[in-house]
Amino acid sequence: MNPRVNEAGALAERLGEPTLQLLEQLISRPSVTPRDEGCLDLLGARLAALGFQLERMDSGPEEARVSNLWALRPGSASDGPVLVFAGHTDVVPTGALSAWSSDPFVPSYRDGRLYGRGAADMKTSLAAMVTACEAFLERYPAPAGGIAFLLTSDEEGPAKDGTVVCVERLKARGQRLDFCIVGEPTSVQRLGDTVKNGRRGSLSGRLRVIGVQGHVAYPQLARNPVHQAAPALAELAATEWDRGNSYFPPTTFQISNIAAGTGATNVIPGELVLDFNFRFSTESTPDSLKARVHALLDRHGLEYALDWNLSGEPFLTPVGSLSDALGAAIREVTGAQTELSTTGGTSDGRFIAKVCPQVAEFGPLNASIHKIDEYVPVDQVGPLAAIYCLCLEQLLL
Repeated sequence: MNPRVNEAGALAERLGEPTLQLLEQLISRPSVTPRDEGCLDLLGARLAALGFQLERMDSGPEEARVSNLWALRPGSASDGPVLVFAGHTDVVPTGALSAWSSDPFVPSYRDGRLYGRGAADMKTSLAAMVTACEAFLERYPAPAGGIAFLLTSDEEGPAKDGTVVCVERLKARGQRLDFCIVGEPTSVQRLGDTVKNGRRGSLSGRLRVIGVQGHVAYPQLARNPVHQAAPALAELAATEWDRGNSYFPPTTFQISNIAAGTGATNVIPGELVLDFNFRFSTESTPDSLKARVHALLDRHGLEYALDWNLSGEPFLTPVGSLSDALGAAIREVTGAQTELSTTGGTSDGRFIAKVCPQVAEFGPLNASIHKIDEYVPVDQVGPLAAIYCLCLEQLLL
């Protein structure tokens, strides 16, 4: 047996219990977005004991204040790299409590799983990041590189007063960031099988097609926006926007909501309103997609108004030292071969990538995220912390 594998297994076993204990404390705090409910205070106290300098960067209106924490432990070398652990303490609403098998904010163990809201997304990662640092600094108290934490309670919500605000402040002061691991739950079948090295952009539109309301018996006196828009919508749905590339799948277009009519069966509607979304690769830009949509609608002769909302641009970290370190650590701890992926929704990685050259997302299984009876397999908690710890060793020593 490879000595490194033996050592990694022992590390994972040693970190299992302390990570679970911290995870239980986090799950017990009902931090439904944008509330933090003391999670950052709990994590900050553990980090302060390790020599981290803590700085709160709370933002937003008082009635919906967002809690943000920047914590930095400089390295012993002035030119040493800085690795950032990033994540969020907020969780999505529980839904009907009666649908849960146990209280979502009371950590519950069943069949080798720990249940609770946020168990997978993403309090397990937060707990594992902290215990990984504790183990790493116990063995290497003066690493050449620095360690930082960038944590927020505004990721599951609008994401306007969280990581994006912190990034702007760090950028203004010239804070160096070399690597960032975002603790999003990325694993699909087994821990470590998937690491996200980028995400697609998200561009949404609300289209209002204007017609003329009238009686269905006299269509010559009206203009039906549904009939007018149908060919254009069919063409939008059938259009190939790009073919993607070696990192990204092709850009997709989807209609999410559509409404027209008064509710009466004998009235031609006066307008059609629909929402749509692009998840786009680096082969397209927001401006290019907007221009193509407008050109198509104009070609179909529609009278319309169109409002756009760009919620995230795509980001990509090519294969490099961060993905290599994660892949090597995952192999040592779990034996899994890691696949790099850019699928899924948006994450706070899109903000951090603007100031950090290498950003990757890695965390536990994502099968139960945002669901009733969210859980994390107990036997993956220690190994996740061990993987984070080995990444620190590979990147900061």
